[in-house]
Amino acid sequence: TYRLSVILKERIRRDLLQEALEFVLSRFPGFRQRLRKGFFWYYLEENDYPVPRVHEEDTYPCRSTRTNDNNNYLFRVTYYGRRISLEVFHVLADGTGGFEFLKELTFAYLRLSHDALMEAHKGSFSADTSINRDDSFIRNYRKASRSAYAVKRAFLIKGEKLPYKGFGVVNAHLRVSEIKKLAHSLDVSINELCVALFIYATYKSYRHGVSEKRPIRVAVPVNLRPYFDSNTTKNFFVMVSAEFIPTKDEYSFEEIVSITKRSLRKQITKENLESIFSYNVSGQQILLARTVPLVFKNAGLRAIYSRSALANTTTVTNMGQINVPDDYAAYIESFQCFLSFSKGQGLKLGIASFNDVLTLSFSTEFRDTTL
Repeated sequence: TYRLSVILKERIRRDLLQEALEFVLSRFPGFRQRLRKGFFWYYLEENDYPVPRVHEEDTYPCRSTRTNDNNNYLFRVTYYGRRISLEVFHVLADGTGGFEFLKELTFAYLRLSHDALMEAHKGSFSADTSINRDDSFIRNYRKASRSAYAVKRAFLIKGEKLPYKGFGVVNAHLRVSEIKKLAHSLDVSINELCVALFIYATYKSYRHGVSEKRPIRVAVPVNLRPYFDSNTTKNFFVMVSAEFIPTKDEYSFEEIVSITKRSLRKQITKENLESIFSYNVSGQQILLARTVPLVFKNAGLRAIYSRSALANTTTVTNMGQINVPDDYAAYIESFQCFLSFSKGQGLKLGIASFNDVLTLSFSTEFRDTTL
């Protein structure tokens, strides 16, 4: 489960948010889905249950979704103060598709709250919003490729956990313009800079645990839409990993930036990205694999997941610049995103930018905030 949030400049009214959700969900087929279990596979089908209820946030983020309590929907909408949050089970959509939904939900809410916006937009979706449900993986699949995923164990962050299975969130707000200056001076992108900063902070905080046998490896989701001419709201991304393997006693920040840059750039090419997702797709193309009962598929996928999860120290996901029409932007302060932690990864980082505000959102299960 991941969370996307928008912070407005006004307090949220529950009744208007519920009305906005009912309007948007009726026009967004990708989120009107429920998960069903067959003999050979899980599958999604249209959900005709009533629209789920929005509620004021009263617990930790990214809790497991009990579908029976949520009319079988695979997302939830909450609010708190000036914040609207959308939590999504990743099978529905990736962060790009999720932000399409959250933005339209926000626009619908603001139209209901402000007559001038309702008059200007007449209850229509933004021209930039996609509701396309193309399976871009299948459409762009070429041929089976070798696995490009790391499988060797990475350094894993450990420490005392928050009590009561707590979920910690730390948000840091920075100037996009200042971060751009720093990135430009180092000849890297903002994304490369943030990944390098995470690696450097991990290296400085846990130096004695990091080694050639247990390197720092950061999983980085890559949005495939710009590379393959897609505007689907379904999942369309792959993971690459920035790797830092120490071979000497001391590294400067600039050295780690250079290592991170080389590691990411040699992987983020159209040819390599196509190879990665073609490997993913090839499994479902094998007729024999299709006929394996679900109970055995689950066991196999669980083993594969455990191995790949422990091959990365953390995940850093950058949603980039979130753009909205100017008249809506006047009512919005910032956007945020973060991932729930997973096996071996008790600390993750989500990044989102809006106007000149870049928000780093750390999600953590640990008490220690040194890193």
